[in-house]
Amino acid sequence: MKGWMGKFRTLFLFGALSLILSGCGVENLSALKPKGQGADLLFDLMIISIVIMIFVFIIVMAIYTFVLIRYRQKKGQEDIIPKQTEGNKALEILWTVIPIILLLVLAVPTVQATFELAEKPKEADMVVEVTGNQYWWQFDYSNEEISTSQDLYIPTDTRVYLNMKSSDVIHSFWVPSIAGKMDTNPGDNENTMYLEANEEGVYWGHCAELCGPSHSLMDFRVIAVSPEEYDQWVADMQGVDPEAPAETDTAQEGQELFNNNCLSCHAIGAAPKGVGPNLTNFGDRTKIAGILDPSKENLVDWIVNPEDIKPGNQMPSNLVNEKEADKIADYLMQLQPSEITPESAK
Repeated sequence: MKGWMGKFRTLFLFGALSLILSGCGVENLSALKPKGQGADLLFDLMIISIVIMIFVFIIVMAIYTFVLIRYRQKKGQEDIIPKQTEGNKALEILWTVIPIILLLVLAVPTVQATFELAEKPKEADMVVEVTGNQYWWQFDYSNEEISTSQDLYIPTDTRVYLNMKSSDVIHSFWVPSIAGKMDTNPGDNENTMYLEANEEGVYWGHCAELCGPSHSLMDFRVIAVSPEEYDQWVADMQGVDPEAPAETDTAQEGQELFNNNCLSCHAIGAAPKGVGPNLTNFGDRTKIAGILDPSKENLVDWIVNPEDIKPGNQMPSNLVNEKEADKIADYLMQLQPSEITPESAK
């Protein structure tokens, strides 16, 4: 009796845990709530797979139950051997053909979706160059001469093609709510995928390939806005003057400190990309370093001790002291060139 009670408690614990975990998650970070063309294709494939698996499970369990009951050993019949079906050609053909049909039902739409998602851009299409780095993402808008990082702005109902590569190790670009995932590889091996958002919103993305000690912290956002808002955002970003003075005296001191200590790696405006993220619209970002809430205190901590927050990243620690970092934070949080922000897309 005690053994059964222990098993029941274990089963109850796992059941309760499964129920609790099923409620965990982040809005716009689920492949089960598709809001884009690519995510719709993948969701349909999941449904097909689940239906096939349920069908197979039901048939197998029905046969198993029938055999278990029909051919169970009965008292007084211990020496009786049931009629064997070995060599029955009809049955062997049946259980060979059915799995082949099920595989074809799954394989045909899978191959079609694979080619659909790997579609290459044409000359007139919108293209963004995506570069994966340890542990952040760079986005270069080829036709608009705009560079951003961490937050990728796209217009809704528009197919945006991504040419993807890595500057160091293999990463994987994944936005489950609007698309699948695609590896970014170092060297000349460039992959292509597209994003197409059905509605405005902020969609969370992650690196889906183990790439180092801060792999789990390599987050980014895709901000989908209306085509009109996107055009306004592009115009605002193109109009940024990196030499324009900051608004306050403290921020101006921070700007000078930034120019002397940070511009060797970072960039403001359409300047050539460095080894660090482009910070043109840093003040509009929803997260600092992809993971921290956008507060001045968090930004100062990140500037002074980035290794403590993202182990293995390339940003040097203690490049400036805390007082200098506080002034740089004032300057960076004023970098808000456009009224089109992630908040306006929600």
